[in-house]
Amino acid sequence: MRSRADETTLRIRRFRQTDWPRLWTLLQTTFQAGDTYVFDDRTTEAQALDLWTRQPQVTCIAESETGELLGTYILKPNQPGRGSHVCNAGYVVAPAARGQGVAQRMCAHSMAEATAMGYDAMQFNFVVSTNERAVRLWQHMGFAIVGTLPKAFRHATLGDVDAHVMYRRLAA
Repeated sequence: MRSRADETTLRIRRFRQTDWPRLWTLLQTTFQAGDTYVFDDRTTEAQALDLWTRQPQVTCIAESETGELLGTYILKPNQPGRGSHVCNAGYVVAPAARGQGVAQRMCAHSMAEATAMGYDAMQFNFVVSTNERAVRLWQHMGFAIVGTLPKAFRHATLGDVDAHVMYRRLAA
């Protein structure tokens, strides 16, 4: 694998049911770490399947040219009705692929998907403040911190830490 995720080393596509076993492994590892996602280590496979592949409008997989799972993202309306023009997204990058541009590529892909689906903006409801790499990346991608929720995330090793709400308009 090259050091950065470029057009030849990373393919982003829609989730297929046959992806689930390896996606579940990635999600389970992420949830058990307890440092970036609100889902706890007791999240069952059935719950994760519903949360990550059935509830969202879109679930995508990022994989290497050899088919290795590098990451995943979801898109869904952030709110119903009068708030449905704003979408919400969530991203998970495989531990071995972190720092290689996978999240940036998935974010760009998800913004293009969201725009094509008619969304006007994207909001991240709960970016853990201690996930500094993600906060910097989302800011680099044009997201602003529009609010901070004091001590809202129960970090597995650091205790209660802040979480940010981040927002970005998609349409010019």
